[in-house]
Amino acid sequence: MNCPFCGNADSKVIDSRESGGGVRRRRECNACDLRFTTYEQVQSRSLMIIKRDGTREEFDREKLWASLTKACAKRPLPTGLLEKALIEIESQLADIGKTEIPSKTLGEFTMSRLKDMDRVAYIRFASVYRDFQDIETFRTEIDALLKPNKEMLESNNQLSFLEDPDVVLSSPKRRRGRPSGGAMVGS
Repeated sequence: MNCPFCGNADSKVIDSRESGGGVRRRRECNACDLRFTTYEQVQSRSLMIIKRDGTREEFDREKLWASLTKACAKRPLPTGLLEKALIEIESQLADIGKTEIPSKTLGEFTMSRLKDMDRVAYIRFASVYRDFQDIETFRTEIDALLKPNKEMLESNNQLSFLEDPDVVLSSPKRRRGRPSGGAMVGS
């Protein structure tokens, strides 16, 4: 494994852990002493993606990575979340157990992960994947995203008072620590 910092091929493994469908290894370069992480996966069979026009193409992890990073560009997402999403999508594909998978399935898995991660990234990906032609298609998709949250707030009786601006909470605010003023007990 070549060091991403200096290019040296000699490194030692500091830590290994199971991760998704493979092994995560923390390595240290023997030349520059900098540390980096690698992921190893067993690739027992090649996975073919059946595109919309019927052509077949070998699954390309880098192509999926590029799609995810474009959709999530300039979004406030934690470090490593995209890599985790990519590993989970690959695991879902492997769990199907077939060597040929329709591109629609791959797209739906990707959109599902993006919807959970970041709604803006989801809309970006969906607009390309579903080939939105006009602003009305965007509006329909955004309304579909917003609708479940509105229904959830209306159906949850515990939170319904938050939507009513006339309702004022009357419970006093409490401070942590010692009681204010007065004599201490036992003095």
